[in-house]
Amino acid sequence: MCRWIAYSGTPVLLSQVLFKPQHSLIDQSLHSRMGVETTNGDGFGVGWYTREAETPAVLRDVGPAWNNRNLREISDHVRSGLFFAHIRASTGTAVQQTNCHPFRHGRWMWMHNGAVADFRLLRRDLALAVDARLYPAIEGSTDSELMFFLALTFGLTEDPPRAVARMAGLIEATGDAHGVRHPLQMTVAVADGERVWAFRYSSEGASRSLYYSSEVESLRALHPDVAFLREVSDETRMVVSEPLGDLPGAWNEVPENSYGVVEPGRDFLRPFTPDFTDAAHLVGHR
Repeated sequence: MCRWIAYSGTPVLLSQVLFKPQHSLIDQSLHSRMGVETTNGDGFGVGWYTREAETPAVLRDVGPAWNNRNLREISDHVRSGLFFAHIRASTGTAVQQTNCHPFRHGRWMWMHNGAVADFRLLRRDLALAVDARLYPAIEGSTDSELMFFLALTFGLTEDPPRAVARMAGLIEATGDAHGVRHPLQMTVAVADGERVWAFRYSSEGASRSLYYSSEVESLRALHPDVAFLREVSDETRMVVSEPLGDLPGAWNEVPENSYGVVEPGRDFLRPFTPDFTDAAHLVGHR
């Protein structure tokens, strides 16, 4: 399985989040504490938004993140107020650039940790549900990218929580039709340049780890000596596969089967359940 970070807040150099924390994402690529695999070396990706561009920039490569000179180079020079970073441990699909996260479509970015169980068995039926106008934009062969394009098909750009719920419902129903037990395991982050949505869900109710950072104002009171907390705004928030360090009070587990939104103003958490609106029609016509 994979490890990922979504950052939103005061623009910072990528290296401040990717390299400098005690248990940074780069450290996790070698010494993950909560992932299924301790080492995640099947590629990496970083995607970031700037004020100057309509779409996010994406850098992806197939090598391990811990010794990539280009990642180190850009991290010390690129500053962003909203970025994704992902290190990959393949669940069976090829190690190639087009299979590395985050995935991008227009202004939207998507990254995933988890798997569609027996994906080779379900892939054809799921792919047929993707809008024909979107299908040519799929570049790789992962379940993660196909999940993204299913969510786009189901209205991600208008209502992300409902689109992801419809995507999850279709995978659950397709898995059930093929006799696949527990078809879906996911933590997902999606962004549009202004907001970040994060989802934690699994068919079996034992989802991969996911955490969000506490409010900066509260952390400053607890840890007035931490320089990073003095440099960022109260709006700054991170969502991570596993905590970036052991700072007391800094990290909170995202509840099982829930989703959250990080946006200007007050963030919130809500329950998440699959939506089977499309399942009967799409699965019944395979």
